[in-house]
Amino acid sequence: MKAKKFKLKTKKSVIKRIKVTKTGKLLRSHQLRTSHLRRKKSKRTLRRHQRPVALNKSNSQAIKRMLGLS
Repeated sequence: MKAKKFKLKTKKSVIKRIKVTKTGKLLRSHQLRTSHLRRKKSKRTLRRHQRPVALNKSNSQAIKRMLGLS
């Protein structure tokens, strides 16, 4: 008798925080972008933190599993 494979549920919190590109890269946004003490930060840093950043490969494998992609 074969062992049953079960479906993994996707983590809803990860879906809200991570975007998957067409090529399969994972992008995350910076924490500084939506923080509540933004007046103190320089405009340059706020601008720089607007762009999403690609996740490194070590984290992306675990997060892809949470998203149900692999």
